[in-house]
Amino acid sequence: MKLILSLARHAPSPALAPELGRLFAQLAEPERKDAKAVEDAIWALWLEHDDPEASELMERALAAMAQRQFDIAETHLSKLVGAFPRFPEGWNKRATLFFMLDRDAESVADIERALALEPRHFGAICGFAQICLRAGDRAAALAAFETALVINPHMASVQQAVAELRDGFSRRVH
Repeated sequence: MKLILSLARHAPSPALAPELGRLFAQLAEPERKDAKAVEDAIWALWLEHDDPEASELMERALAAMAQRQFDIAETHLSKLVGAFPRFPEGWNKRATLFFMLDRDAESVADIERALALEPRHFGAICGFAQICLRAGDRAAALAAFETALVINPHMASVQQAVAELRDGFSRRVH
């Protein structure tokens, strides 16, 4: 949780695409009409890697995950993060896989690696929030979701989760 709360003080890896800075500035605009297109552009850049081997491993891992071949996906993602440890999306995708497999401690460890490289990774932050919810830590989940919304205020499902969590807390007070 400390990492989530301190993300604003961390700089993104210089290895990330420079245009991400401009895209995140656009995404942070609350009234942005093309926010979905900006978000899609960010995800596309996160998935890109200069090395064809990294791109191939990511493609194979995503295909295996889509086919629910989780052991194959884990093999590809572990190779990916081993060979390209400065590729945040490799860590994030393996964190997602671990979450799907109810391996939350491993997922959190990979989320931390992803966020150390890309502290603006709203997807990884939301993944952490989901783990907090599964563990029953609603306060940590709320803090994480709110952090994600500072970066990307256009995520309707996250806005809804925040509203529900806040409502639950306010009912406990009364």
